[in-house]
Amino acid sequence: MTDKLSDKDKKDWQNFINSSEKVEIKDSEKLLKKISKEKSIDLHGYNLAEANQKISDFINLCHSNGVIKINIITGKGMRSKNLDDPYRSTDLSILKYSVPEFIKNNTELMKKVNKIDFESVNSPSKGNFNIYLKSIK
Repeated sequence: MTDKLSDKDKKDWQNFINSSEKVEIKDSEKLLKKISKEKSIDLHGYNLAEANQKISDFINLCHSNGVIKINIITGKGMRSKNLDDPYRSTDLSILKYSVPEFIKNNTELMKKVNKIDFESVNSPSKGNFNIYLKSIK
């Protein structure tokens, strides 16, 4: 390799720097596939019926798009006010427990689900859980 650049190389480099042309990302397709393998949904603010409908639609959409892992945020975590409120149950966090049960009891959804992470559901310090989807055949 030489230490000197030709005038043509210098000119090409200067043209490249001055142009507004974008450089093609050769790995963009791989990157897009990798990004789309995991999705997340936040159910804050939804009532039980809305959350169940939202999660049903989301699982169907993710499964058809080849997503493998879905992180479902229910909002019942360490910052929850349930621990400070004697009139609220720490054991009956509506979305945290009902959404995974809704998925488990829905035969159409379970055809698309490989696993529900019930360890996270049952953890008092977590406000989210993962489900793992089957791949499309």
